[in-house]
Amino acid sequence: MESLEEISEEEAPKGPRTSSFLSGKLTAKEILATKTQNYFAETKRTEDILMQVAFSIGLGSIWRFPYLCQRNGGGSFILMYFFMLLSFGIPLLYMEMIVGHWLRVDNIRVWKQLVPWLGGIGYASILVCILMSLYNSVIITWSLSYLANSFDNSLPWNQCPLVKTTNVTDLSCLRTVSHQYFWYHTTLSASGHIEEGVDALVLHLTLGIFAAWFLLFLTMITGLKISMQACRPVLPVMLASTCPSSPLLLTSGFCLDPPGQILIFSVFLLYILLLCFLIRSLFLEGAVASLRRMVTTELSSWASLDLWRQAGGHVVYSLGLGLGTTINFSSKAGGNSYIQVASLVALVNLVTSLLLTSIVFIVLEFWATTSGHTCVEKSVSKLISLIKKGVLPQDAKPPEDILLLPALDYLDWISNLPQHLQYPVIRFSPSCSIMTQKDKFMEGPGLAFAAFSQAISLFPGASLWAILFFLALVIMGLSTLMSILEGIVCPLQTSFSLFRRYPKLLSVLICLGGFLGSLVFTSHAGSYIMSLFDDCLVPLTLIVIVAFQNVALAWIYGARRFREEMFSKLGRLLWSFFTFLWRYVTLPGLLALFTICLTQLHWRVPSYYIAWNSSMPACHFIPDICAVHEECQHSRFKAGEPGLSNHRQQ
Repeated sequence: MESLEEISEEEAPKGPRTSSFLSGKLTAKEILATKTQNYFAETKRTEDILMQVAFSIGLGSIWRFPYLCQRNGGGSFILMYFFMLLSFGIPLLYMEMIVGHWLRVDNIRVWKQLVPWLGGIGYASILVCILMSLYNSVIITWSLSYLANSFDNSLPWNQCPLVKTTNVTDLSCLRTVSHQYFWYHTTLSASGHIEEGVDALVLHLTLGIFAAWFLLFLTMITGLKISMQACRPVLPVMLASTCPSSPLLLTSGFCLDPPGQILIFSVFLLYILLLCFLIRSLFLEGAVASLRRMVTTELSSWASLDLWRQAGGHVVYSLGLGLGTTINFSSKAGGNSYIQVASLVALVNLVTSLLLTSIVFIVLEFWATTSGHTCVEKSVSKLISLIKKGVLPQDAKPPEDILLLPALDYLDWISNLPQHLQYPVIRFSPSCSIMTQKDKFMEGPGLAFAAFSQAISLFPGASLWAILFFLALVIMGLSTLMSILEGIVCPLQTSFSLFRRYPKLLSVLICLGGFLGSLVFTSHAGSYIMSLFDDCLVPLTLIVIVAFQNVALAWIYGARRFREEMFSKLGRLLWSFFTFLWRYVTLPGLLALFTICLTQLHWRVPSYYIAWNSSMPACHFIPDICAVHEECQHSRFKAGEPGLSNHRQQ
């Protein structure tokens, strides 16, 4: 049986051929115009695919997949994610693409046309887009913060920060690597508990969130396309004002899109940088062991319901299922090869995630390998070298037997130094952890930022590498957020005449509301709140929405009826294998995921969020990063690793 994707390419040029045949023969100008039209049509399709790939990558591959993989044991999570990606990720992505291509309407009207009494699915998608836009904007803010610090000749995360006085907080920089300290202390200015600092905003993060939403507002009102869709179709008559100097482009119906090209360029630049980071990281100590640990799979871990929940939730999240952006994009995009497009998006997403995760695992193993007594040896060696050069006085020389003592004694020696000596000793200490680190000593959304700041520091001219990398992250973040916002703007404009008459009013309302709603994530406890949104709320909501979409199309409207409608419209039948998956595989899988999520929320021991603890005394055998996660219903304490502070939230 033939697939819908096998629509004959001969149908596309029939119009031009018929008109040319009626005119007698093709002139040289008509041949050139036809070739140009085909070229730009193909270029447009390629650009659309690349922008959809960029949306998927920016949504979760860069910052979300690495920490989920590290939290769930590496290879076990990767294998589970790959299994779920094949079983229901690609089929559901293809379902959204083909529905949008078939009906050619926005996310709200699609479900109103298919199942009128389930029209609320589109509005539920808009609500999730609003939630995701709020906390995704703070990720752009983090990238902007790192980008602003990248212009220093000496990257600030390579050393403990400059301080005027020495206290326990300063020594905490020695108990962990400076890159982690910079993340919690400088970038986030994080509080020790989620209850603390919610009412106090971090100034530079607040300015960053304002800049992000202001850039988005300018993009929306000027109509720049830095995302994967546009609210209005591109027609040749509209191009007369945008491409007046190119008659061939007018003939073809397309013009070049500089902002879109900037996005695509940033994607390729990001891949080049990541490959460079990976190659350089392979020469770090412990690189082979880290990669081996990343691909090691323990079949016993498959019995963990939390592994199924997080892998399934990330499949739905990373592909943007349930957001409505894929439906809106497919309703305006050309081409018919949606099976290939869905498979390509999923494949590139997976490869990118594995590439990023490899770098993160290597850096984590490097931190763990160089911690403890190894770090003390490096610190003592550097201090002696600086004393010989005259940079430090003789009074800063460590005791002769310091290398024979436990690592904690080195911290005690520093804490007993006079303040005028403590400051330079801490400042010139190498970027390693005096405290012995384990392979799981940092988790959460900030893991990627801390790990890649370490990878960047390994290169000569690190400032340039940092500027390029974080600039690419900012562009991709803005593009991803713009695509999410278009999942709000486009349906509302088509559903409400007020917003069609005053489109800038909707842009003002969304950006102003988004800025005000995002301020909570710029507080001292904002990163903890963001973690709870990302782990508890959004994946569960997306699973519910996608399950309703699946039920609406495959069972209420009917998969068989849908195949017949597609045949009558496009002249080809859908591959029956996908209709089987929609009815008997994806829907039971989504319902099982939903059940697991509810079960875990009610019964499971609270997982953790990452908290910064600057009050921990130096004698405790932990870094000043306390791995604590919390769920909404649990308040009891659980015994953790030695010295870990387990905070629970009511």
